[in-house]
Amino acid sequence: MKRFLVIQTAFLGDAVLVTSILEKLHAFYPDARIDLVVRKGNDGLFIGHPFIHTLHVWYKREGKTKALFKLIAQLRKTKYDHIINAQRFFSTGLMTVLARGGEKIGYDKNPLSLLFTRRVKHVIGDGRHEVDRLNALIEHLTDASRPLPKLHPGAEIREQVQHVIYKYTEDEGSYVCIAPSSVWYTKQWPEQKWVELVRSLPPEQHVFYIGAPTPGDYSMCERISRASGRGEVVIEELLSPLASAVLMEGAVMNYVNDSAPLHIASAMNAPVTAVFCSTVPAFGFGPLRENGRVVETSEQLDCRPCGLHGYKACPKRHFRCAWGVEVEQVAS
Repeated sequence: MKRFLVIQTAFLGDAVLVTSILEKLHAFYPDARIDLVVRKGNDGLFIGHPFIHTLHVWYKREGKTKALFKLIAQLRKTKYDHIINAQRFFSTGLMTVLARGGEKIGYDKNPLSLLFTRRVKHVIGDGRHEVDRLNALIEHLTDASRPLPKLHPGAEIREQVQHVIYKYTEDEGSYVCIAPSSVWYTKQWPEQKWVELVRSLPPEQHVFYIGAPTPGDYSMCERISRASGRGEVVIEELLSPLASAVLMEGAVMNYVNDSAPLHIASAMNAPVTAVFCSTVPAFGFGPLRENGRVVETSEQLDCRPCGLHGYKACPKRHFRCAWGVEVEQVAS
């Protein structure tokens, strides 16, 4: 029996996308043991996952370095056939090097890549999607076909979400999901634009707000809901990742930024309209399914894209990449 360790401790969207290679490894090696390393906060995505053997969680807030070596000590208890590092940072490089394994695979941009047994070239902006870059890590173990991410919400979560849907729509009527927030401000379509979008929707169509289970996301959803004047209730229970995934799966449309909900939609094969502000789809983080679409400004801006992740504020102070995206474009 083969033993795989997959490491991805970045943001929520990255944790969703790395499920693409979990799915593919399981398809090629159905009897293999697959362990996964994620950061605290992303572990909720993998509750009841059907083929992850052990989920290792890095509790960074308990003391980043101390928690890192505690985690590495746990990893060293198992000898893996293949250790697959899906990140380009020193901490995950250290996990890869110090964990016990026969083959240690990672990107050439990782500071410790010289100590890996297999290095894979990593290029952003060459037209490939992130799942293709991830597949490059395991192509020699599987094949060249594109893997797709997938989440596995359990029956209990599905039942809870269905109960909420029936309660607020009174039947199985249509609804849309709005995911207005992002970790990065310049990836985030302005609040006023979201308000205008919600106001433009048919009055009989229910709106559910989703996001991260944080006070900031909850407050933003509440502000947009109040300002739109439609009377929707923001339901805290729907802000957990797997609950959001189930809700998005049944929506007639999901409106999102270039952020984690976009990738959750891809993982659930849910329809999605993604607003790209300071970033561009060419980075490789766009929708993966035919029912996904991208909306971005038509204005040619010499400052766009301003970075891979975005910033806490527009470096030019005009934020035209976001304000230039019209509500009619998104709603159409």
